[in-house]
Amino acid sequence: MLISLKNVSLSVGSTTLLDNVQFSLQARERVCLMGRNGAGKSTLFRILSGQQATDGGEVVRTADVRIGRMNQEVPTDQPGSVYDVVALGLGEIGALVARFHHLAAHAGNDLTELGKVQARIDALDGWALESRIQSIIARLKLPEDAVFAELSGGLKRRVLLGQALVAEPEVLLLDEPTNHLDIPSIALLEEALLQYPGSILFISHDRAFVRRLATRVCDLDRGKLSSWAGGYDAWVTGKAEALHAEERQNALFDKKLAEEEAWIRKGVEARRTRSAGRVKRLLEMRETFANRRNREGEAKVVAQEAERSGKLVVEVTGVTHRFGEQTVIRNFSALIQRGEKIGLIGENGAGKSTLLQIMLERLKPDTGDVRLGTKLEVGYFDQLRTLVEDQTSVEAIGGGKEFVEINGVRKHVVTYLQDFLFTPDRARVPVRVLSGGERARLLLARMFSKPSNVLVLDEPTNDLDLETLDLLEEQLTEYPGTVLLVSHDREFLDNVVTRSLVFEGNGRIGDYVGGYADWLRQRALPSNTPPPRAAPAPSSVPIPTAAAPAVSASRLDTKDRRELEKLPGRIEKMEAERNTLVAQMGAEDFYRQTREQQMAVERRLAALDKDLATAYARWEELEALR
Repeated sequence: MLISLKNVSLSVGSTTLLDNVQFSLQARERVCLMGRNGAGKSTLFRILSGQQATDGGEVVRTADVRIGRMNQEVPTDQPGSVYDVVALGLGEIGALVARFHHLAAHAGNDLTELGKVQARIDALDGWALESRIQSIIARLKLPEDAVFAELSGGLKRRVLLGQALVAEPEVLLLDEPTNHLDIPSIALLEEALLQYPGSILFISHDRAFVRRLATRVCDLDRGKLSSWAGGYDAWVTGKAEALHAEERQNALFDKKLAEEEAWIRKGVEARRTRSAGRVKRLLEMRETFANRRNREGEAKVVAQEAERSGKLVVEVTGVTHRFGEQTVIRNFSALIQRGEKIGLIGENGAGKSTLLQIMLERLKPDTGDVRLGTKLEVGYFDQLRTLVEDQTSVEAIGGGKEFVEINGVRKHVVTYLQDFLFTPDRARVPVRVLSGGERARLLLARMFSKPSNVLVLDEPTNDLDLETLDLLEEQLTEYPGTVLLVSHDREFLDNVVTRSLVFEGNGRIGDYVGGYADWLRQRALPSNTPPPRAAPAPSSVPIPTAAAPAVSASRLDTKDRRELEKLPGRIEKMEAERNTLVAQMGAEDFYRQTREQQMAVERRLAALDKDLATAYARWEELEALR
């Protein structure tokens, strides 16, 4: 055990964040800490790292345990280069190594100063640290001499991860590490953390990230900390069962309390036989009820529907756009029709937001044409989360009015904001004091307060807790209008979008059926397959029957013909086995098995997915030679 909490309690004002919490972290564990926004997850991190005192209980750390931490907030005033910021993770000696690095890089510098720094590093036996800094920078693919303040938000977070890793802590605390990272950076982070030899405790609402990394999930809910071994899917199942059991228990308690209240109110004749013990139990039940922390309501994300747009939403023809010497969009054409759910996928800075602005005719391209359809009513979620900092949430939604009309129903602005989990008091504080999650919910509330038939969402998922994310997902899936979505959340893309525009480098934008996982499968197809837009996702590729036309001997040899004849049956068998495994994993008792049994099924499913992708690609290749 590296670190543990024993009966730790902490209250802030009238809110109990931690209520006799028990926790322990073992060597080489990767634990995800789940919970709603504001539940106290970051506070728990501060307690574990020694930055926050508690009201009661005990924090136990192994002697001399090194704890590294990557905060959720990126510093806005951090000076120096990438090398300097990573080296800061080593304290004073890291600063000396960084100083030597800069002096040695410029031959014109004072050799006397260089010698002094070198001697100081010699005295501290610090030369091994220079190679460690270089190794971290190379592993995370960081531009070592770039100025930290000039980097994108996502790249800054990778630098801060390097700063946390360079000291080689036994315990690594990561607070929302994937926020503002693009998909390649998230994949890079996953690989780095999977190879990390220490223990990791991390907060994340990125389901694909949690599913891949977590060996255990802890859930902080109304001051209580619960734990589920087996990772993300075990937590989803276990949490649902726990909430259901809690609801049943509360319902039984409330029924009994109502019966006792009715009994105590009976007439004089009944009071003669009243039991003192029964009265005492009633008083205890009343106290229990008063102290019970009921689960907060869920956000109510409901889109207002405008009049249907025309069938054509936007047509882009031959669009090219540059920023200086860089071509971000090259000769791109696309037709988007009513009801499509379009995902824009690409690295940070690739041009996704630029394409959205061009599609909405808010930005004129260098060349090419854009034609918008008729009757478009656009709802927009801004990546920069632009809000007037001195306004309150009430002012941001109402615009000076006390009421808003939601799908024909008149609601007070404060009541409407309660649907997005703002208490009346919180709805009246200035926007500048809101958390990242609150700002995201406010922007959703503002967008959904107006009728629309086209929703444009530029990175809406950062800072949203899982429950709000699930509700947004559901709303977008059921939305009858058109959705244009930029996101780096792979599972969110897979669950919402039906078509993906992928920025593949040098200004080229590929057009693919399906979401992120579908794009991954399609891009793996051989170069002689049909164009990506025409090729259906592997999951929907029709399997040829035995009655398929004979294969021309001039294009396929005998061996290839036999392989093509056998492929449909082989694919059918693999698909059938895959369906059985998926059903098995979805069964109620799956996560009651041992972790080894669960992993065996998960490994087999992963192997099947890989084999299916290969089989579909081979089938497409042979079909093309017919």
